[in-house]
Amino acid sequence: MSGLLLIAHAPLATALKQVAEHTFPHCSLQLSVLDVTPDMTADDVEASARALIAASGHLQTLVLTDVFGATPTNAALRLQGEQVKVLTGVNVPMLWRSLCYAGEGLDALIQRASLGGTQGIMFEPAAGACAPPTGGCASAPPPATSSSNYPPR
Repeated sequence: MSGLLLIAHAPLATALKQVAEHTFPHCSLQLSVLDVTPDMTADDVEASARALIAASGHLQTLVLTDVFGATPTNAALRLQGEQVKVLTGVNVPMLWRSLCYAGEGLDALIQRASLGGTQGIMFEPAAGACAPPTGGCASAPPPATSSSNYPPR
């Protein structure tokens, strides 16, 4: 079973772990989190992440981060190797998929987590979302011009 480490800007990592514990209480036990605070350097984050991975006891770890190019991901990428992989852009569907399929190999887990994250992003307009407002645009007062708000010079 792969371990999961979530590294994100504070308090996102802890908040996502709370969502995981609410939905999958037993599966969330394999999830470690690291909230990155503004005073932490990439070196601080890397050291903390290494300690969490070592303490987890898992042979392989998938690290989920929030934003590519930001400190959480930059630090996580320093850890990446054969037994540690990094996936950025974490969202709730990605996290849930990671928890549900952590028993698969790391490469398969990455594919499932990535698909969960992207397939979980959808747009569905609400019923009536495209309908014009009551009274239509004609009922709105015309915009004031700047000359009407000020006396002539």
